[in-house]
Amino acid sequence: MTDPERSVFPEGWTVRPATAVDTPQLAALEIEAREALVDARGGAALLAEQPAVDDWAALLADGLHRVWVATIDDVVVGFLQLRHAEDEPTGVVVQVYVAPDAREVGFGDVLLAEAIGAIRASRGVCVESFALPGDRDTKNLYERAGVTARKIIVSKRFDR
Repeated sequence: MTDPERSVFPEGWTVRPATAVDTPQLAALEIEAREALVDARGGAALLAEQPAVDDWAALLADGLHRVWVATIDDVVVGFLQLRHAEDEPTGVVVQVYVAPDAREVGFGDVLLAEAIGAIRASRGVCVESFALPGDRDTKNLYERAGVTARKIIVSKRFDR
């Protein structure tokens, strides 16, 4: 751990790269994260556009994605999935989620710092992600890291 902010966690609390051992917990936590989006403004559209991860072990090994987990005593309580090709300037935070009972202690900040550090280490120059309309917690997370909106995507479905 290179960021001094990580030292504020109590013993047994960590943010670290995900491993194959974490895949069952990642799958369960992603289900929880997706369920939380069902009633969120813009959540249904996001769920339709972004399928769930079918195989976390394959994703961890594909060379395009990196995943970090937040743990409390070896229980995964949060994760961040980054998509970043080594030759691309921009890394994309595909998913970031921390279970409600583990929020407000800095896990999200450290997960995001890991992703930004990985992008910089591979000579990337930009991080991108999204926050759903009204999701102030996610917007605040990004703003604390200096990640600010550069465009807002709007849409209207005509089949409803």
